[in-house]
Parts: sequence; structure tokens; C-alpha cells
Amino acid sequence: METCPNCGADLPPRAKACPECGSDEKTGWSEAARYDGLDLPNEEFDHADFVEREFGGEALKPRGIHWLWWVVAVLLVIGFVLLALR
Repeated sequence: METCPNCGADLPPRAKACPECGSDEKTGWSEAARYDGLDLPNEEFDHADFVEREFGGEALKPRGIHWLWWVVAVLLVIGFVLLALR
């Protein structure tokens, strides 16, 4: 066989599978071989349900800068000012 019966791509000599679509003798050179094993969502995939299951029900709340970082920033500014005055 020199061409893939599924997609028509040229097959290298002694190829075990089509380099273009992935069909092989085991899958019967079928159209399904093109996407098998990729774990891609199909038409029945519900994105909202996936997000709910994956990340939980409550939305993430934005948080402000932690007070410790404010203290570090102020100390750095004071340190730079003291270095500049020397």
C-alpha cells in the first residue's frame, strides 16, 4: 500500500501507520483513528460543567496586596532614600 485509504496521504515504505491521520491496520484504516487517543472534547462536552467540577462552585475573589508586602516596599523605599542621602 502506497497511499492511505483513509486520507490519501503518501505512506513511507513499510509504514505501520499513516503519518498524516494515524490510521493503521489495527484501527482498520478508519476515520476514527484520526482523533482516537487525543482526549479532545466532542460535541457533548459541556464547558460550564467542566469548570464547575474542576474549580468548584465559588468564584475566586480578588485579593489585595498582603500587608507584609506593603511593609517590605516601605522599608525598601526608606533604605534607598537613606543610601541616596549618604
